[in-house]
Order: sequence, then structure tokens, then C-alpha cells
Amino acid sequence: MEQEVRDDRSDDWGLTAGYRDIDGRWHPTSPEARAVFLAAMGVGPDTPPPGPPAVRVVQAGERRRLPGPAEIRLEEGAVLRAEGTLPPDLPLGYHELRLLSDGLPIRLIVAPACCVGPEGPRGWGWGVQLYALWSRQSWGMGDFGDLARLGRWSAREAGARLLLVSPADAVLPVLPQQPSPYSPSSRRFLNPLYLRIEDVPGASEAGLGLEPLAAAGRAKNGMGPIDRDAVFRLKMMALERLWARWGGSPDFERYCAERGRALTEYAVFCTLAERFGAGWPAWPAEFRHPASPAVQAWSASVRPRVRFHQWLQWLLDRQLARAAAEIRLVRDLPVGVDPDGADAWAWQDVLARGVSIGAPPDTFNPGGQDWGLPPFVPHRLRAAAYEPFVETLRAALRHAGGLRIDHVMGLFRLFWVPWSAGATPGAYVRYPADDLLAIVALESHRAGAVIVGEDLGTVEEEVRGALAARQILSYRLLWFEAELPGRYPALSLAAVSTHDLPTIAGVWTGADLDAQRAAGLPGDEAAARALHDRLRAVTGVVADATVDQVVTQIHERLAEAPSAWIVATLDDALAAPDRPNLPGTTTERPNWALPLPEPIEVIERHPLVRAVATALAGSPPADDPARRC
Repeated sequence: MEQEVRDDRSDDWGLTAGYRDIDGRWHPTSPEARAVFLAAMGVGPDTPPPGPPAVRVVQAGERRRLPGPAEIRLEEGAVLRAEGTLPPDLPLGYHELRLLSDGLPIRLIVAPACCVGPEGPRGWGWGVQLYALWSRQSWGMGDFGDLARLGRWSAREAGARLLLVSPADAVLPVLPQQPSPYSPSSRRFLNPLYLRIEDVPGASEAGLGLEPLAAAGRAKNGMGPIDRDAVFRLKMMALERLWARWGGSPDFERYCAERGRALTEYAVFCTLAERFGAGWPAWPAEFRHPASPAVQAWSASVRPRVRFHQWLQWLLDRQLARAAAEIRLVRDLPVGVDPDGADAWAWQDVLARGVSIGAPPDTFNPGGQDWGLPPFVPHRLRAAAYEPFVETLRAALRHAGGLRIDHVMGLFRLFWVPWSAGATPGAYVRYPADDLLAIVALESHRAGAVIVGEDLGTVEEEVRGALAARQILSYRLLWFEAELPGRYPALSLAAVSTHDLPTIAGVWTGADLDAQRAAGLPGDEAAARALHDRLRAVTGVVADATVDQVVTQIHERLAEAPSAWIVATLDDALAAPDRPNLPGTTTERPNWALPLPEPIEVIERHPLVRAVATALAGSPPADDPARRC
């Protein structure tokens, strides 16, 4: 009898032999599951193993051996000759290597040893769900004008150094609007709902009839659930009127040239989605692939509308840049994209079909999780010289001083779930983590941005070590950590909670457990009691302490962490009882749709907000987490 495989080594395609669950039980990948996942990768019984990739990733200074004489064309155009080994003084960047023996191009990526590190005194800031932020100038939800105001006040008066912002990525330009910021149509472009209409060129001109639209939008401020569909209708009406009168700009043309093919392709997708609706796999066959002649002909026939969508992205880029000028923005990179969206259409040849990213069964989710996001196929991503990953990172770091990578373990492995699961369980697929981390480090240096890895949940032992070696901040939440904040690692971001977890007020008052039950979830009373007891143990407050007292005390304890960055959510600072997202619910409870309880005008002078800011603006830690590598 063959000995049962007891590790998770992967085959040539990245598919693992099995995995251990959170309790240490081994789950082998069955032959049936293996067949399903190989088919999703486009691998058949006779498919040969993947050949040498058309990309090589090396660390700066590494004298990698060459099989023969070669020519290296540097990113800026200079040409070098090499023989024996790569030159040790190659600059960072994306170059082209050609062996003189065959002349075939190989992408040569030269990366630094680690990411940009956090330097100077410890930084603190707010975590904010952008859609939930609002002011008296908003049109029913937060926008980049609100973000700029929050950043200006936070930096100049509250002493904050950063804002951790929920994803602002584009969703499909159709109704109904996708509410989840973690299921974007594209991670390379932005959501027009976040435009401040009054800041668009020409908005102050008379005769456009924008005042009634603005009044209708402002009438919805502070009302939950946020009506994205209504905001979409109002803003698109306003933007189309402004576009009709717009006279052009050299800056717009420069932006279009800079974003190039990706912007044009995205704008063409938007016009097709407006015509044929969401779900490109159901479009007429001739429009299902961006390289088809029909798509090229369509693009030419609707050029004014393509230009309109390019213009929207230029406006968004300008407004985001203005917000970033006020404070360091730490943007948030979702783990995947909407299978019906623009990125999935553009990169369908490197994405797996018929499977989603998810998570294996555990105590909290006995049936496992299916996030509905298609994964990259590892060998196809390498064959594409990692360009989709590079483009995604570069876009996410645009106008950012930091980036939170959601589910950073996905750079190492992802749990694949078949769409028609039935009796077919999920399995882990491994990715070329060393290459992906090197690209993260390179883009970090190009943007001058600190990287945070959301390493919550089940984390393989070697993952956190690899992240620390690359100077990527770990994500430490008080709800999850057994140790007190004073024991957190210096190379980390410390916080109390995140968007999927209870707020402090929700735990202390019991409102979060009530919300779970009201939404039809069983509600874990023991877990809720444990969190409540943890608040008392960490803060030392009395049983009848007010929510404001608990919120202030918990952030005073959090400030004891030696972490490089500390973040307080505005939900906690305003004692909001409801978390932004309650996993496991859909129609029963409006997720990603709750506005903050107060507008920015009140936040700026709110006593609890100021108390939290005072708590976090204490002395910097004794240990400087920054290091050189």
C-alpha cells in the first residue's frame, strides 16, 4: 500500500496534494477534485508540463548565471552585453533579456530585497469606509472631496499621519450597482460614484441644471442604507451634461497616453456593458474577447462614449491626487475581481474558469466560503510575464503612500472552490510567492509606499517570516491577538477591528449579537461574551462603563503597541454599533451600505473622536521598526 501523502507539496501546475485544516486534520485532494481544477486551468491529460517561463525575477546585485552570451535592453532603452552571469549593477526595473543563441525575449525583473519600510516616528491614522463618509456637500455617500477634507483635518488638527481607505475600485457601470468594494469590475480603475461633482471642470457654469440634482443627492445624506443606484443616476446625469460642454485639456490627453491600452480597453468594456448589460460571458460571442475584430470595430463606432469613460477616469485620478496631497493614503487591494467585470474580460486567458477563490470549512463557516472571484492560473500568469499582477499593483499604488493587500496569503496559495461544488471539495493551489513578493517590493520602491499584508486567519508558519523579510507590515487586531498590544511586533499595523468584525460599541452593548440574530444568523453568544470580557480585561473598566469610556480606554491600550502604524476606525471613534459588513448575510441586512452616524462637520469637533486621536498621538515606540535591506 502506498503511504498517504502528508504534506502540501504542489505539482507542476501548483495544485497541492492536500491541506491541514485549522484543527490539524489532513484533507487530501481527491482525483475527482484534481480533474476539476486541472480542467479549470485548461490542462488536459496530454498537456505537457509548462516550459521555461518568459520571465526571470532576480534580486538587485544577484549574479544569476546565464546559459550563454546575452543582450540586455534596459527599461530606459540602453543595451548591455552579458556573458557568464548577469551584471551585478543592473538597475531596478523591467528589462528585456535575449540570449544570443535563440534571440527569444525574456522579461528580466530586477527587484530590491524588500519593500519601503516605515520610517520616522510612529504613525497613526483613521480607517474609513469611503462610501460611509459624508459631509453636507455629499450626494448621498462619501466622495473624494470628503476624503480630501478628512485628510486635511486629520493631518493638520488631529495629528494623524495616514488614512487607511476602503477600496475605491471601479464596479460595473450598470444598475444595480455592486455594493461590495471587494468585488470590483477592475482593480486598475476607479469608481465614478466617488467623484465630487462640484470639483469637475465646468461645474460652476450656469445653465447646466445641476442644482436640482445636487439637492436630490444631498437629501439622501446620512440615510441608510446608502442608495448607490440613485447616486449613480444623479451623478451620471450631471457628468453627461458636463461632458457635453467640456472643451478638452492637454492634461487629459497626457493621462490617456500614460494609461495607454489598459485605459482604452477598460473604457471600451464600459460601453459594451452599457449596451449588453452585466456579464460579458453572456454577450454576443463576437464581443466576448477584447482582441476580437468586432470589439475593435465597436470601439471606433462609439469613440465619443469611449472618450467619456476615459474622461471619468481622468477626473477621478485628479481628485484622488488632491486627497493624497493632504495626507498619506493607504489604499486597499482586494484579493480578486468580479468574474463579470472588466479585468476578468481583459485577462480571461490567464484566469481559471468555473472556479472561485474561497476558504476551507472551519468552526465559523462549516460549509467553507466561496468569494465568487476567479483566480489567476499560476503557469499562465508566469507565461504573461506577470504583467496583469504588475498592472494591478501599479494602479493600486497610484497616489498612495501605502497599500493594504487583502488576504496576503494569496501570494503564496489560494483555496479554489468549483462553481458547481456538489461533492467536489476545494483544494489549495500554490503561486510563485518569491516572484510575486519581489514585484511587490519593486512597485513599493517606485511608489515610495509601505506595504501592509492582511495576514489574519489561518496563516502558514513560513508566511509571516517571508513577509517580515520583505519588510511587509503584519496586520494585528486586538480581537484576534492573545497577547496585549505591548507585545505586538514593531513591523506591524495594529488596530482593534476591521470591516468584517464587530465594532467596540457593538460588542460592549450587545448590539452586534442582536444584529446577527435579526439577520437570521444563529449568533454565537459565547464568542460575543468572550469579546466583551476581553474588553474589560484589556481596559480594566467597570461593568457599567459607558461606551465612550470603553472606546477611549481601548485605544489608550492600543497606543502601547510598538507597531509602526496604529489605526482606529471612524466607526469605533463614533461609537457606531453596526459593523460595515456582516458575513453570511445578503438581503437580510444591508452590507457595505451604512453611513457613518455623523457628517465630517461633526466629526471634526466630536469629543470621542478627539479623545481617540489624543490617545493614539502619544509617545512613539522605543523601537524603530524600519530597517535597511
